[in-house]
Amino acid sequence: MKAYIVEKEAILHNLDVLLKKADKTPIWAVLKGNGYGLGVEPMAQLCLLKGIRRFAVTELSEAEVIRRLCHDAHILMLRPVVEEEEMKRLLELDVIATVGSTENAAKLSSMAASMGTVAEVHVKVDTGMGRYGFLPGETEKILDIYRYHDSLAVSGIYTHFHTAFGKSRHTARQAEAFTAVLKAIEGAGIETGTPHCCNSHAFLRFPEWKMEGVRIGSALLGRVRVRAGLRRVGICETTVDEIRWLPAGHTTGYGAAWKAKKPTKIAVIPVGWYHGFTNEFGHDIFRFRDCLRDMVGAAKRMIFGKKIYVSVGGKKCPVLGHVGMLHTVCDVSKVSCSVGDKVTVEINPTQVRGMEISFQ
Repeated sequence: MKAYIVEKEAILHNLDVLLKKADKTPIWAVLKGNGYGLGVEPMAQLCLLKGIRRFAVTELSEAEVIRRLCHDAHILMLRPVVEEEEMKRLLELDVIATVGSTENAAKLSSMAASMGTVAEVHVKVDTGMGRYGFLPGETEKILDIYRYHDSLAVSGIYTHFHTAFGKSRHTARQAEAFTAVLKAIEGAGIETGTPHCCNSHAFLRFPEWKMEGVRIGSALLGRVRVRAGLRRVGICETTVDEIRWLPAGHTTGYGAAWKAKKPTKIAVIPVGWYHGFTNEFGHDIFRFRDCLRDMVGAAKRMIFGKKIYVSVGGKKCPVLGHVGMLHTVCDVSKVSCSVGDKVTVEINPTQVRGMEISFQ
């Protein structure tokens, strides 16, 4: 047995905390990546329960679920939609489109005109993320979106911070660049629409930049690096498959990375890297400083013996050897346990697969 357990009360608690911190500033609940892996529908239902009516997504399928749940929800598509069929569906769902280029704006405007409607849009400004959006220096192109597309109604403008969880000076530069764009638009006698720039970490660290909306995703799950009274959401629950003693000198796992120095009681758990256990982000960058940081981290783990743990019967137990694809072995020499006993394993919800997700 294995399942990923999500406590509804923890999410509702986080929503209460975030709504209080936001005060009168509207929250856009970001449910990209299928609600951060937990499912768009149950996450949207909990947000709706707390009165949130603004959502941000990256897939039309996510927008369809939310529209079915709430006919008057404001739904923002966080990426420019370029394929005609997707664009048509976006307009049918009355989803707010992101416009980040002159070409994208022209195509969306033409599609809206052909359907006899007006597309509501938010303009995206690229202040450093380097994906979608107009550069801060392209104010004339941005102004053209406001001025010359009768089939587009600009109701907002936003940017995205790339290091709000880290050094504040980078975020400050991005905020200043975005603010300069807003001033240029206002200086041309045009209302910007709703400006928003804060993601979860920016909102919690720099509340002075709340503007007229904040986009909250990871904070809904309490998975942020800021102490804010949030509860961490999501844990894998499984059971012990097997308990046995390994003699001194015996190894376990691929590569025989661990060898018993003395007779050791081990428990076999039916969860591995396939299910998301020990899967990590951030190992796809090969700058010198990133490689050096990884090397230093590995050296510290080797020198100080940093271990990975699971919980068996409420007791922390160190993992032995490599985590396998479907199984993990842990040391239960000091724990009284039996086959079938409950085990909890920490897994990031965005990495979970191969198990049921249960809201309780």
